[in-house]
Formats: sequence, C-alpha cells, structure tokens
Amino acid sequence: MADNATHHYISSFFLVGIPGLQAFHRWIGIPVFLLFALALLGNSVIIITIKLEPSLHQPMYFFLCRLAVNGMALASSTTPKMLGIFWLDAHRFDFSICLAQMYFIHTFCIMESALLVAMAFDRYVAICIPLRYTTILTPPMVIKMGLAGMTRAAFMVLPCPLLIKRLPYYTKYVINHAYCEHMAVVKLASANTLINRAYGISVALSVMVLDLGLIATSYIKILQAVFRLSSQNARSKALGTCAAHVCTILVSYTPALFSFLTHRIGKKVPPSIHIIFTSLYLLVPPTVNPLVYGVKTKQIRDRVVNLFFQTRRFLKTKIRKFQSKLVKHDY
Repeated sequence: MADNATHHYISSFFLVGIPGLQAFHRWIGIPVFLLFALALLGNSVIIITIKLEPSLHQPMYFFLCRLAVNGMALASSTTPKMLGIFWLDAHRFDFSICLAQMYFIHTFCIMESALLVAMAFDRYVAICIPLRYTTILTPPMVIKMGLAGMTRAAFMVLPCPLLIKRLPYYTKYVINHAYCEHMAVVKLASANTLINRAYGISVALSVMVLDLGLIATSYIKILQAVFRLSSQNARSKALGTCAAHVCTILVSYTPALFSFLTHRIGKKVPPSIHIIFTSLYLLVPPTVNPLVYGVKTKQIRDRVVNLFFQTRRFLKTKIRKFQSKLVKHDY
C-alpha cells in the first residue's frame, strides 16, 4: 500500500538508441534504412520468383519462402521505430506497444531458427535418402512442420511479456537500446526479476541447443553420405546444394550468440558495440539471405535474370510505342 501511495507506474519507456553515439544517429539511420529497403526488396523478389516458377514449388523453396516472409516481418517489427529514433528523435515508446514489439521480435527469431532446422532436415532427406524424398516431405508434412515452428515460437515467448507485465516499474524508464529487447526491459523493474531472467535464459538456451544440435546432426549425416560417394563431381554437387543454407546459418546464429553471451558474461563490451551487433542481427540476415540464395541457387538466379530481361523488354516496347505515337501526332 505504501508503494502504491508513493510511487506511480510508468506508462512509457524512453529508448536511447545507441548510447554514446547519439550525435551520429542521423548518419547511422542511413545504412539502417538501406538495409531495411534491401531486405524488403530482396525477400519480395524471392517470394515472387518462387510463386511464379513452377519448378520451384518444392519443400526446400517453400521453407525459403517462409524464411523470406519471416525476415520481412522481423525487419519491419524494429526498423520503423529505430528510424524514428535516429531521424525524428521519437524516443518515447508506450509500455504496451514496447511489450508487443518485444514479443514479435523474439517470436520471429525463434521461428527463423525453426525454419533453419526444417531446411537442414530437407537437405538431409534430399542427400541421404533421396528415393524417399517425395514420400517423406509431402505437402501436408511441410505445412505441419511450418505450423509446429510457429506454434512453438508463439507459446515459448508468450510468458515473457506476461511476466514483465506483473513487475512494478516506478522510476527507471530509460532503455539503453534501439528497440525493446527482453533483458533490457527486465533490468528496469523495481523488483526481483529472477523468474524473468531464468525464463529468458532457459528459452534462449533451449532453442539454441536444440536447434543447433538438430542442424549439426543433419550435417554430420550429410557429410557421411557425401564422402561415401565415389564421384568427385557428385560430392561437389551435393555439397553445393547445402552451401546457401550453411551461409544462412552462420549469418543468423553468429550475432545471436554474440548478443546472448554479451548480456551474460561480456561485461567489458561497450554498450554501443553490443547494441550495434544486436541491431545487425535483426537486419543483416533478412538482407543477406535473398542475396545468398539468389547467387547460390541456379533456378532462382536464372528466373530472376529472366524476369529482369522480360521487364526490360516490356519497358522498351512501351517506350517505342509511346515514341511512335508522338511521331504520328507531330505529323
């Protein structure tokens, strides 16, 4: 009762952005905007290409399409607010909206991890048991795998905002971050946050250990199968189909591991470096993944090139028709 009489719950947070680099916020906003624009453009091209090309209507490309949608959603959940901070000094963020942003960020991150596991399983079946590929990865099975990943992410992250909602927030309202990250919000509470910290760590560890374990198991089996092949050309072709996926795994998990370790044991890492890396974790994978798959996957590369030239020819035809109409009008 005494607390309620002398304190008032805060209704909004103040997002600093990148501590120590506030003077450069307007310049930092430029690469952030470019990465966001490239992420939206690249992933849109991937989705449209897979939809228009019948030969790409396979489980591997279904997972890739889901990864593209997830990447766009992840980038869109953070970048507009970050740009508002960097360019418009819009630092205030409503408490409920902050919790919603936090929920969606972590949900999309766990969904991305599940998709990478599904893609690793797809490569395992395609290389190790190719004759059973169509019977194992049927459309219903692919849909179930996608729904399982979404359900797991939604329910694993749901307790985080609910546990934060029960905490009192009286005086601390400044978040030294560019978005509402779970641990950054928890640290501001005016109460014991052991349950929140324990749950956050358990979720992060369980996802990383389980998903990386499944991915590693798949690739161990894949390498065993590949090195049993007698033809060098067959080995190269089999490994080539995994190259894009391996690049995506490295791009996705490296910044995530850095952020996780920095929060727990990296006390000497400057806050600005930590926040830059965590921001890159949300922007770089959605930007890089379409480029990786566009370069490494022949079907996508060829379709994009054909689409580009078809668009170019269409525009040239329209221009010629317009010019001919102008000439006739002059006469």
